[in-house]
Amino acid sequence: MTSPTGRIPGIEKPVSRLVLGSMIIHTDRLEESMRLLDDAFALGITTIDTAHIYGGGNSERAIGQWLAARGNREQVVIVSKGCHHNGDRKRVTPFDLRADLHDSLARLKTTYVDAYLLHRDDPSQPVGPIVEAFNELRTEGKLRAFGVSNWRHDRIQEANDYAAARGLAGFTLSSPHYSLADQVGDPWGAGCVALSGPRETEAREWYQRTGMVVFPYSSMARGFFSGRLKSTDRNRFAETGVVDAACQRAYCFDVNFQRLERVEQLAAETGHTVPQIALAYVLCQPLNIHPLVGAANRGEIESCLSALELDLTPETLAWLDLRRDSR
Repeated sequence: MTSPTGRIPGIEKPVSRLVLGSMIIHTDRLEESMRLLDDAFALGITTIDTAHIYGGGNSERAIGQWLAARGNREQVVIVSKGCHHNGDRKRVTPFDLRADLHDSLARLKTTYVDAYLLHRDDPSQPVGPIVEAFNELRTEGKLRAFGVSNWRHDRIQEANDYAAARGLAGFTLSSPHYSLADQVGDPWGAGCVALSGPRETEAREWYQRTGMVVFPYSSMARGFFSGRLKSTDRNRFAETGVVDAACQRAYCFDVNFQRLERVEQLAAETGHTVPQIALAYVLCQPLNIHPLVGAANRGEIESCLSALELDLTPETLAWLDLRRDSR
């Protein structure tokens, strides 16, 4: 099976339904990274998500070397992100946007990215100058579409209202966290926005109403639904060593172990794996959704593709996320 495709306004190329996350792609592991990119491309995952900060820029550099070696730039959709805060200051400004994008273009060995996203938000900054800067870069041909990661839906709406009132292009893509897990804590300290759980019902309704394209990150909740962690580990998850500190801060709570227990039950009944059920939960939401998958090899890519074949009913989705006691 290969990944089906969809469309993003402003991008003429088809966008694969599953998107390859690139945090493990690095110039220090270039041969392994090239093989992973080759396998993803062969299986129809032609959309790659990266960022200015990943690997200190070495994720983008490795992807750029792969694009140059394979000569397939026009068959690949590149989505990158910039303007991440650093230890000195918040960096969501037109100056930082332009500087980071120029770095990304050089590293990726390309004249344009298909989409560029703001990696974080700084609510103290007005949306107008940012929207105008994106439109200037679009007119210059340096990007085709643009959007945000970790922005609240009301800030996105404010930006798009500003754009519409002035005849400008607005945000067409958003990348929040979304998984079966409720994001109880912030995995990276501050500024991570999620769509999961009962607190974010209004946000999910906004995305469904507007049709905004969603690229959810951590669809396996930082490995919580990798299958390595068991529901019986709820009192000893730190001892297992199978999930990192970010996962422990954000997802290792009883409300999510209850969800994991139900995933395990459904997996046993259907013959699918825990990761496939968890990914299918995201894919079956009534949203314009393209989940990021952090596959490490061809086998994991093929496993993720198998999740596309699962059609979970609304009743099953509600049972998995604890809104119902039965299916």
